[in-house]
Amino acid sequence: MDFTQNSCREFVEVLASNAPVPGGGGAAALVGAIGTALGNMVGSLTVGKKKYAAVEEEIVALKKKSDELQKELLDQVPADAEGFAPLAKAYGIPKDDPNRDAVLEAATMTACQVPLRIMELCCEAIDVIDVFAAKGSRLAVSDAGCGAVCCKAALQAASLNVFINTKSLKNREEAEKLNKKTNDMLDTYCAKADEIFAAVRANF
Repeated sequence: MDFTQNSCREFVEVLASNAPVPGGGGAAALVGAIGTALGNMVGSLTVGKKKYAAVEEEIVALKKKSDELQKELLDQVPADAEGFAPLAKAYGIPKDDPNRDAVLEAATMTACQVPLRIMELCCEAIDVIDVFAAKGSRLAVSDAGCGAVCCKAALQAASLNVFINTKSLKNREEAEKLNKKTNDMLDTYCAKADEIFAAVRANF
């Protein structure tokens, strides 16, 4: 089910319920899309303004990139629900079933993939927002800061959905590879989002 077709109120109500999806991954994807859109808003308010003619071409290209990131982040909301379904089903396999461990391992790996993708998209969005914050309309610079904060939150939220799954993987070598990839993104892009926030904050 694509929960992005619901109203904001409906989405939040289902999120607060005991339904297994949407959960943290879907919420992270939505917050990331919102953060990306806030950066894109700065671009929209920059394009066509004589004062920013020198950066018009770059801003237009970044707006196109943002449009793509927003769409893919929203696509991750239903993708996360689909990715979790095999894991939920695997937990229901009787513990004495000889195939249980293998099925559970495969399902756990599957459940890691969408949160990782959400993180990658948020990192790309933070890179784009960095430029919007530096070169976009000064009248909307606060929105770029808001976008960076939202994307950082989405990045951190998605990471927890990776870590909760890698913790239970039997293949510890693969788990550590995924953990390293996740931690590298957190270390680099949480810091970058904080820098954007600080730079925007310094305007006021």
